[in-house]
Amino acid sequence: MITLGVIADTHVPDRARRLHPEVLQVFEKAQVSEILHAGDLSSARILDQLAEIAPVRAVRGNRDMFVRGLPLQLRLQYEQVTIGMTHGHGNWRKYLKEKYLYLIEGPTRFSYFENLVIEIFPDTDVIIFGHSHAPLNKLFDRQLLFNPGSPAIKHIFIPNSRQTVGLLHINGKKVRGEIIPLTDLTL
Repeated sequence: MITLGVIADTHVPDRARRLHPEVLQVFEKAQVSEILHAGDLSSARILDQLAEIAPVRAVRGNRDMFVRGLPLQLRLQYEQVTIGMTHGHGNWRKYLKEKYLYLIEGPTRFSYFENLVIEIFPDTDVIIFGHSHAPLNKLFDRQLLFNPGSPAIKHIFIPNSRQTVGLLHINGKKVRGEIIPLTDLTL
């Protein structure tokens, strides 16, 4: 059995001053083998903090202009489970289109992100993404779509939303996602 810590949208220091203190506790208690960050770190120091618990792999989000060396996408394999990881904003053209549609249509476009990440990774068992700050642990056809939400920012358009991180539990060909709510804090 492998347990992976999954996190996205930490936004330190652009929208939060620090990493939520419960993140490291959750990952340590779960004895994660590795931590996957789905982008919008905003600062490379987050990678160093997470690496105190386990090795970290990360992708670049739309707010990671100053974090060097991060790919837009990663394809990973743990036991017999394939994972595609991206931030979820696509390229800059898609990102700007999404922002425009958001202004016109409002915050009802969550399926847009799901469709975008499936288009990027049509053949993986799991797709990890962030960007929307909305936690998602949903089986779609044969793929697990997994967004850990954000440990820094509650989604403003989801009633009773929480600050969250995620865990993926892998055993052979089986995978199970878990969204972990954190104590609501102003960071």
